[in-house]
Amino acid sequence: MEVYPLTREEVFMKIKEIVTGRFEIDEDKINESVRIKEDLEADSIAIMEFVLELEDAFDSEISDEDAEKIETLGAAVDYVMAHQ
Repeated sequence: MEVYPLTREEVFMKIKEIVTGRFEIDEDKINESVRIKEDLEADSIAIMEFVLELEDAFDSEISDEDAEKIETLGAAVDYVMAHQ
């Protein structure tokens, strides 16, 4: 079975689903400019769990170094798009 790369919109929708399940934020306020630490009020443990969920959702591994660079949901989308 061939797997086609996801579109940017598909990646964002999956990430949005993760965010709504993990953080207390109105779904209509979720966009690519949302900052993970500041806007989602995520501490280091919450960020680590979010990264683990990204890895599971997109069947990829994100190094600690790369995870530190993911500061917004848009950056998360960019990372997934570049590594799928």
